[in-house]
Amino acid sequence: MTEIFAHRGYSGKYPENTMKAFIEAERVSADGLELDVQMTKDGEIVVIHDEKVDRTTGGNGYVKDYTAKEIRKLDASLHNKKLRFGKKEPIPFLKEVFEWLSTTNLICNVELKNNRVAYHGMEEKVFSLIDEYGVRDRVIISSFNHYSLVYVKRLDRGIETAPILPVGLYMPWVYAQSIQAKGFHPIYIAAHDEIIKKSLEQKIAIRPYTVNKEKDMERLIISGCTAIITDFPARAVKLRTEILKKKP
Repeated sequence: MTEIFAHRGYSGKYPENTMKAFIEAERVSADGLELDVQMTKDGEIVVIHDEKVDRTTGGNGYVKDYTAKEIRKLDASLHNKKLRFGKKEPIPFLKEVFEWLSTTNLICNVELKNNRVAYHGMEEKVFSLIDEYGVRDRVIISSFNHYSLVYVKRLDRGIETAPILPVGLYMPWVYAQSIQAKGFHPIYIAAHDEIIKKSLEQKIAIRPYTVNKEKDMERLIISGCTAIITDFPARAVKLRTEILKKKP
């Protein structure tokens, strides 16, 4: 059964990469979360997509130039008035998310956002938190920085990794195997049915992103891909249920 991963939490309805978005994703029965991590100048792993805080908060400048204490003063619910719900949402620390995650059954795809800013020691810090909160068997590490993923495998061969592929790649399952990844995350338009079929035959997981239109969700769920990553997990869960009911 195709799993539903909430992209930056339930970001189609709540402020992205906030505890509110994560909690609401679980409430609507998503199977997993996708979230992004950066690192403050004093070494705290924080959950935010952009290298700068400008788009999603009332602040400005790079995450790397903030201390953990400073970044907690920002409001991560300011970026979209349609998604505001009357309460300030701080940028979460990854340790907070993992503490909450340990009380759920959710899978968590942690995307290392280190392809533009070189966060020295980020991989080790994420590993330390994974072990501290006992969520190793439910975490997938992904990144656009495939060098980082290779380094992650050197740190721990057992951790599941998945390169993010923003364009089509010939025989992506072979590439994933070449860097010891158990899966890959392609942009959804590059996740053709034959690619899905061949990948699954090779026991390589495929989780396309960011799948928001029902026609695309339907095709990918019917194709049997491992998971879809979407801003609208409630919509995807409902559609999956309807598809499964129609199966003989």
